[in-house]
Amino acid sequence: MSEAWDTLRSHRQELDGISLASLIDAADRDQHFTHQLGDLHVDLTRHLATDQTLELLFDLARERRVEALRDAMFSGEPVNTTEGRAALHIALRNQSDRPILAGGVNVMPEVNAVLRKMQAFCESVHNGTWRGSTDQRIETVINIGIGGSDLGPAMATEALRPWWSNGLRVRFVSNVDPSHLSDTIRDLDPQTTLFIIASKTFGTQETLTNAHAARRWIAKALGETAVSRHFVAVSTNADRVAAFGIDTDNMFEFWDWVGGRYSMWSAIGLSIAMAIGFNQFTALLKGAHEMDCHFRDAPMHKNIPILLGLMDCWYRECWDCQSRAVLPYDQHLHRLPAYLQQLEMESNGKRTRIDGSPTTEGTAMIVWGEPGTNGQHSFHQMLHQGTTLVPCDFLVAATPTESVDDDRYDILFANCLAQAQALARGHGLDNIRAELEETGLSESDISTLATQKVMPGNRPSTTFLYRQLDPATLGRLIALFEHRVFVQGAVWGIDSFDQWGVELGKHLATEILPGVVDGSATQGDATTRRLTMHMDALRRG
Repeated sequence: MSEAWDTLRSHRQELDGISLASLIDAADRDQHFTHQLGDLHVDLTRHLATDQTLELLFDLARERRVEALRDAMFSGEPVNTTEGRAALHIALRNQSDRPILAGGVNVMPEVNAVLRKMQAFCESVHNGTWRGSTDQRIETVINIGIGGSDLGPAMATEALRPWWSNGLRVRFVSNVDPSHLSDTIRDLDPQTTLFIIASKTFGTQETLTNAHAARRWIAKALGETAVSRHFVAVSTNADRVAAFGIDTDNMFEFWDWVGGRYSMWSAIGLSIAMAIGFNQFTALLKGAHEMDCHFRDAPMHKNIPILLGLMDCWYRECWDCQSRAVLPYDQHLHRLPAYLQQLEMESNGKRTRIDGSPTTEGTAMIVWGEPGTNGQHSFHQMLHQGTTLVPCDFLVAATPTESVDDDRYDILFANCLAQAQALARGHGLDNIRAELEETGLSESDISTLATQKVMPGNRPSTTFLYRQLDPATLGRLIALFEHRVFVQGAVWGIDSFDQWGVELGKHLATEILPGVVDGSATQGDATTRRLTMHMDALRRG
């Protein structure tokens, strides 16, 4: 039983029929619903919430010990309870002299040592000291990983493409589908290509399968002895790295208190640093550290991650929202929705509390989206007139990263503002009828068309506005979303840092694989066996 949730549910009924437009237009609306950190401005004024709603949500946060759990995470306590581990991604971007402890031991000397090693390696590739086996400079770096070893670095390198330097191209391979690697290397020269194999255990099936295929490509072109000059590893398993043929001096370490989806700040981010240079990678870390300090120190009513996380729980439980749309008005952020899908849905897509009891509230929403303005010509129709309430996140920069001499960016920015306004305020029948009457349509045609054009409004959204999408800004944003997810998990009482739901399918695939290879179809349930037999028949022609 939760007194705070019961009160919030009753409060939700009191808001039936409330006009979001009237909330927005209140003279003091921005007092508690807009917040600033650096040049990041977060506007919550277009939410179905009042000052009383916020106070009730703060009561919920106190009941669920959100601040105490946050402090436990920063103190290095094993907040990943099912695995008995700390969750110290905050240490990876700690830019202060403040020690961060795991098991009573300060982890910062090890973190800083790996960062120095990453810097030295990046500089050696950039300045041409590190060369391939035929003494050619490296021109292309390919990161082979999956999940957190791919999504974060791939998102960040795309987001920061205007900051790419040193003439390097950076690409990513994650899918075990052979076409992904083949398409990625098709136009490349093995002599000038370097692979980063990113796998904590160096045993992830998809990653190692792709890594061995890449190894064969290098060895066929350049010989076995070339492997050590064209591969480095991000891993904790030195024996497997060495067995692959990578010199362990070229292995970059990270730790079991780094969750995969929180790891882009670690050596997993080596591909990011290779793309944008280590100084800009440091700026990314500094931006994230700034948000960490804000989350750790800001009072609840001014704490942006706490406010966003509580608002998510409000919509999930009291408004029965099943999904949230992420709408970056920035083409460079086109991978952000996919990245946030893993961050949120793998973290909080769970039905069992830490104490083993089933959850009684809804948990993670489905996260989805596309960049504006593309989405306006596809799924925005549903956002405006559909029967499902979908809170939206709009992200937009005041100035573009590309220099332009026309009004394209102003058009983009205006569309972002317009979509959020239209969702909130809608378009009523009386206004629509008046507009149609001005066109000279007959009353019959007006009656037929007017109701089709009604948009109910009252669709909530958050707008994230910043000066420009630079490394520090991206760092602030991603750390903000990480801590937002933590707050959600604290309210729901679940472990946001494990991912047991990922394991069953992987285990079954290992069992089913031999029957796929030889066509015997001896494993799996009846449907699996039938499909395997049909696959074998198709292969045999």
